[in-house]
Amino acid sequence: MPEQTETVEAAALWERRGGIGIITLNRPKALNAVNGALSTAVGNLLEQAENDPDVRVVVVTGSGRAFCAGADLKALSTGGNIAADGHPEWGFAGYAQHWISKPTIAAVNGFALGGGTELVLASDLAVVDEEAKLGLPEVKRGLFAAAGGVIRLQQQIPKKVALEIALTGEPITAAQGKELGLVNRVAPAGTALDVALELAEQIAANAPLSVRESKAMIHRTATEPDWGDGAWEANTAAIATIFTSADAKEGPTAFAEKRQPVWQGR
Repeated sequence: MPEQTETVEAAALWERRGGIGIITLNRPKALNAVNGALSTAVGNLLEQAENDPDVRVVVVTGSGRAFCAGADLKALSTGGNIAADGHPEWGFAGYAQHWISKPTIAAVNGFALGGGTELVLASDLAVVDEEAKLGLPEVKRGLFAAAGGVIRLQQQIPKKVALEIALTGEPITAAQGKELGLVNRVAPAGTALDVALELAEQIAANAPLSVRESKAMIHRTATEPDWGDGAWEANTAAIATIFTSADAKEGPTAFAEKRQPVWQGR
């Protein structure tokens, strides 16, 4: 009898639908807890998306009933390394410190406390299932949200609210996240990915170079005063890139000719 071999599934899956790349965290039995394999897979897929000119938006979601349950404590307890192989600079899940120029959307399909919330914070946009909860419960375990949680939360919601969430460790609902501006869309149960794809399609229909530069400008000038020189110097540099592009000519031409623009991304 031939020897049977066990099929090992990839820790993260890739799919492309038109201009949208979908990364699916794929450790459903572990609630998509992050280990080294998942970090490596996600990081490599982000690089793939960044280098593919046909990908305009990246959506990140989870398989099974969870988005991400945070770090794989079993791996940590045995001394395992949960960083991406060869790329510790990519941060938690190969994602938390991994900049790409294209917009990222977290499609939160289920459990997302702790590290799952930190992936939401690292994303440009977030669509959250109405039944999912967000939060940073690390203080209840003698830890703190070290994958960007305590850094980014205060940047994305009012500081006193961020302090309450971080210091109590208590979760908030998707609806509360929407009210605070942490969540872009609250999706009916079971439809987070569908709603995220609708949002992604709206973005992907726009001029890709303009989208990328708009994302970069918002992040680049987030801490710059609007009357300071730094923000306007960055703005001038962006103008030089965008307003001389082929797409900047195509947009007005298509409008005048009453047709859909054909973007070249340059």
